Amino acid sequence: MLTRIARRLSDAQYQRKRRTFFRRSFDPHASRRLLLLAVNHRIPQSQLFPFHYYADAFRTDLDVDIREIPVDEYLNAKHLNGATTVCFQTHFDISDDALLHLVAELRRRNPGARLVYLDWFAPTDLRLAERIGPLVDAYVSKHLLRDMGQYGQPTFGDTTLMDYYGRVHNLMHDMKTFPVSTEFKEKLYLGPSFVTADFMLPVFDRGIAPSGPRPIELHARIAVEGTPWYRAMRQGCADAVAGLRDVECVTGFGIRHDLFLRELRRSKICFSPFGYGEVCWRDYEAIMCGAVLLKQDTSHVATAPDIFEAFETYVPVKWDLSDLPQQVAWLLRDKAARTRIAGAAFDRLHSYARTRAFVGQMAPALFPDAP
Repeated sequence: MLTRIARRLSDAQYQRKRRTFFRRSFDPHASRRLLLLAVNHRIPQSQLFPFHYYADAFRTDLDVDIREIPVDEYLNAKHLNGATTVCFQTHFDISDDALLHLVAELRRRNPGARLVYLDWFAPTDLRLAERIGPLVDAYVSKHLLRDMGQYGQPTFGDTTLMDYYGRVHNLMHDMKTFPVSTEFKEKLYLGPSFVTADFMLPVFDRGIAPSGPRPIELHARIAVEGTPWYRAMRQGCADAVAGLRDVECVTGFGIRHDLFLRELRRSKICFSPFGYGEVCWRDYEAIMCGAVLLKQDTSHVATAPDIFEAFETYVPVKWDLSDLPQQVAWLLRDKAARTRIAGAAFDRLHSYARTRAFVGQMAPALFPDAP
């Protein structure tokens, strides 16, 4: 209860800063002024929290002064002009007219500023490349396909996942192609994923891995409602878990988030199936809570920091889940392997947070002139 109250107080304090302190006028003496235009939702906010968390490092290392305002409010704001770099997010369904108007205003109010788009969406596709690429100087994605040659190729549906599960389940998908030019690829940068969320980054920074008994053998809460391909994929995962024999599992969905994390801290293994994209909140939550991350093979996805190193930081299973029983049985038998894999994953994210690697990771995209 005390932890939950402390969390709520911390959240309230941070939101007050977002409404006031983060919106104050720029320091005119800063050589670099960074404006963050935010979408007010916890997923896109996970991209912006680390800028404030490491604000002192940005100022000390790069002389950057940082401000934030919701993108929907910026057009009516009278201040926060004269940024040298503007990072902006948009809603997924922003119209062409609204996008062009926003970019024109950013250029007008921040002459000469470097414009950087922050892609906070789940899929690994780059469907916005053709629309947004010509308008910006840099484009930051939370994850990318390792094989860049796959971009611009037709898929059965919008994404790699739609392609695979649409074919497996004989769904009515259309072939799609999202053009990705060579010029756009030169503007493309890989940023961090959910590790930078406000409830995770400080935990990894402190570096105190959870300890204690883990009576739950497999944590596998799997929501199944959604689009046809998502529902088929998730139902297949739920069915595979239900078919496991003699394994103490936690299943179902709809639990409060703090209780969900409490369960993970008591779990040996966490099965984190694909969502609408390959990379999920639960991947990082499992690592934060000390459970071994078990997931469909994600070797085709690039993340930074990389948490998908097979049998080093996570345990992969085949996309058809045919080896799920074997991998679960092995992990339950081999406590040393569980300890090694969960510890290596936690240590990798602890190192990322502790060394302020986010600052160096983002600097080339945002401040290419920095030393």
